[in-house]
Amino acid sequence: MTTEIIEHKLQLLTDLPGCYIMKNSNADIIYIGKAKNLRNRVRSYFRGEHTGKTKRLVEDIVDFETIVTGSDKEALLLEVTLIQKHQPKYNIRLKRGTSYPYLKITNERDPQLVISSEVEQDGGYYFGPYPDVWAASETKQLIQKIYPLRKCNGHQKRACLYYHIGQCIGPCDHEVSKEEYDAQIARIKSFLNGNVTDIKRDLKDKMQEAAEEMNYERAAEFRDQISYIERTVEKQSIISNNFTPRDFFNYYMDKGWISIQVFFVRQATLIKREATMFPIYDTPEEELMSFMLQYYQDKNNQKPKEIYVPETVDQALLEETLDTKVLVPKKGRKKELLDLTGKNSELALKEKFRLIEMKERKTTGAIEELSQAMGLPYIERIEAFDHSNIQGSNPVSAMVSFKDGSPDKTNYRKYKIKTVVGSNEYATTQEVIRRRYSRLLKEKKPLPDLIMMDGGKVQVNAARDVLQNELSLMIPVAGMVKDNKHRTAGLIFGDQLEPVILDPRSQAFHLVQRVQEEVHRFAITFHRNVRSKNSFTSQLDDIEGVGPKTRTKVLRHFKSMKRLREAELEELTKLGISKPVAERIKQTLENSATKT
Repeated sequence: MTTEIIEHKLQLLTDLPGCYIMKNSNADIIYIGKAKNLRNRVRSYFRGEHTGKTKRLVEDIVDFETIVTGSDKEALLLEVTLIQKHQPKYNIRLKRGTSYPYLKITNERDPQLVISSEVEQDGGYYFGPYPDVWAASETKQLIQKIYPLRKCNGHQKRACLYYHIGQCIGPCDHEVSKEEYDAQIARIKSFLNGNVTDIKRDLKDKMQEAAEEMNYERAAEFRDQISYIERTVEKQSIISNNFTPRDFFNYYMDKGWISIQVFFVRQATLIKREATMFPIYDTPEEELMSFMLQYYQDKNNQKPKEIYVPETVDQALLEETLDTKVLVPKKGRKKELLDLTGKNSELALKEKFRLIEMKERKTTGAIEELSQAMGLPYIERIEAFDHSNIQGSNPVSAMVSFKDGSPDKTNYRKYKIKTVVGSNEYATTQEVIRRRYSRLLKEKKPLPDLIMMDGGKVQVNAARDVLQNELSLMIPVAGMVKDNKHRTAGLIFGDQLEPVILDPRSQAFHLVQRVQEEVHRFAITFHRNVRSKNSFTSQLDDIEGVGPKTRTKVLRHFKSMKRLREAELEELTKLGISKPVAERIKQTLENSATKT
């Protein structure tokens, strides 16, 4: 349902190209899009029915703004700029730091060959990207043996060891002319572009010569170099008859999600692919173009000479915006590769949905099995409790919530026991059950379909007593019991608290196991934190001159005993603590550390 202000704005929309900015009730920007016709595009959000993630987006929108641009290209560029600036909740979030390394010839008087994780505008020559750091490193070492540049720092008083073994061009031994560097760099470029026939022939001759001279170790070195060229530089899968760098983009859309894949062809070889999936709120073609523009604005992702896209994408707009050749292949190997990119996108998205369906079947099946075994209607929500204390000290309780068989962590709760002194399982259970469900009744919030206690009959009976006799609630309560090895054994339930028959291999049994392990983990973690904090507090309370105000200052500033022990005396006095008291704090903690 649109608000009055939105209805008025919809009537005033222009049919020019531009960007639209959607906002929520807090005036936060939640989505940014572009349009060739702002009137048609923006109105489409508020006309007709939507489902899934688009429905949630539209429900969050309470206002919008538009920015008119002079062309489709300007709209595309502005969209990406605004997305990167505002990072809206519903827009594409590109992952950083996933790019592959490059080989770089530095732009300096005595250039070096180095590995770079980023492509900078520094005048250097970049080659790649390479599938992994190891491949780039091995390629670099091979080139240094065949076409060495400077390997040392270039400022030695005499030639380095690398020069003597033929892996440095030797600027510390003699001045290397620019012409000599240019010739060497030209050879490296040719090599990395796949022109390796002459090099392989030369290495084979040297290998044969070394073998004839019975220098088998040297022959093996040449053999390994030939093998490495064949594995890393020489083309493995012919994409075309030239070495033009190419990227192939394709997509698949279903159920409100888009799957995009990119195939990278370098030196006529398919060297890597990248994949992403995200919710879609625009047409798939618009989402793909927006993704591509953001992708190449990342300085790690170097634009190739050619980009291939499906025919449904606005080829001319992309070409103008990206300032590189954008093509739609009609037949042949390039068309096959683009189709393969699309097929991979489809398979990836279908796999995602299958995994979701399998998980849903697994959890739903577990709930149905458990409901049937206990003779209950469908158990949508389970709440489970566990208590934790050591010899009655710092008693706490914790509750976890499961909805449709999966953890619902927003509804987890922690309880410090207030009314019970020492270890009293029955009374502790009564306190937390009373606090939890009297509050739900007061706030008129939904009650669980089943309560599980991580204990035996004592806890179940205590919970029932409060629920039925104090709160007039008839929520089923079961006990999660363990065997003599402290492993999940099953449930006890019913008037006589008899065992519920569950096959240990069943989904229902595994669900009980997950609930029991989760509530125990949550309770133990909470108890450790409380015990640690109380230990911190008690040690401070025993120090002369440390009252409530000083203790609070120290707790807030240092957070932990470890940090307090490591602190200098001056850090304590800066908190307004007198020097004698600060010295006593430090001395007391040092003595306690020595004793332990």
